Amino acid sequence: MPFFTRRSVQTAAALAVLGGLLASPAFAQDKPKIALVMKSLANEFFRTMEDGAKAHQKAHASEYTLVANGIKNETDTAAQIKMIEQAVAQKVNAIVLAPADSKALVPAVKAAVDKGILVVNIDNRLDTDALKEKNLTVPFVGPDNRAGAKLVGDYLAKSIKAGDKVGIIEGVSTTFNAQQRTLGFQDAMKAANIKVVGVQSGQWEIEKGNTIAAGMLREHPDLVALLAGNDSMALGAVAAVKAAGKAGKVQVVGYDNINAIKPMLADGRVLATADQYAAKQAVFGIELVQKALAAKTPQAQLPAEVKTDVVLVTKDSK
Repeated sequence: MPFFTRRSVQTAAALAVLGGLLASPAFAQDKPKIALVMKSLANEFFRTMEDGAKAHQKAHASEYTLVANGIKNETDTAAQIKMIEQAVAQKVNAIVLAPADSKALVPAVKAAVDKGILVVNIDNRLDTDALKEKNLTVPFVGPDNRAGAKLVGDYLAKSIKAGDKVGIIEGVSTTFNAQQRTLGFQDAMKAANIKVVGVQSGQWEIEKGNTIAAGMLREHPDLVALLAGNDSMALGAVAAVKAAGKAGKVQVVGYDNINAIKPMLADGRVLATADQYAAKQAVFGIELVQKALAAKTPQAQLPAEVKTDVVLVTKDSK
């Protein structure tokens, strides 16, 4: 009897240890944890992106958990790097990243990938050369920003004439999508023989966009249009046009189709914008990492690019 009792105690102890191991992270079969790291949540575009991601997670709550975060302003790359480092420390399975800077975030991405975390790039493409230097493959899931901006520029060109002068308000100049949108605007203006008198950065923000627009209007009294790289800067440009007493004389176009721009499209203060479906941007990236995690696809074997739609939006768009 004592032997049996001792054996029972040993068995119980062994089962307790095994139970503890099974409950530990190494043995747990938890659902994947995905981190969404965005740019400025002061920008309506990224709030919409976050809302779309949270709605998707809620609809797929049994499949993954979501940790969403964003920086306070568009240029705080140091804070965004810390967010990636925090996600790594939290042992997430994947990171979906809208980088504030195309080059500065690459080392942090490399560190995450080296820890076995899948990383997918949305919104603003990471620099190709910087990725090659780190021997890194990071899929870009998003629209063709140059083509989208050209759609907007081509539409503007129909309402002005050859030889007219326009100004471009660029986003953060070190970001790929800002550069591509400027190129798209320039493509359209060149094709229509319209003169671009200057390209200046409004840092993606309303106030800075307003300052740049006001300066351009003062410097070039014969300016007929302002092409803004996003709708936040377009909002600032609209205010500058009004303050200069040139409402109805200087056209404004933007990019993103945020809710705040819609009444301005309706009443003509903004001529056109482009919609790249903010609510779906993060979801496209999340769905890619979900599939990759389920298939145990390593980072190096992920697709280089997944193109998403971008469309022209005007007063007459349905």
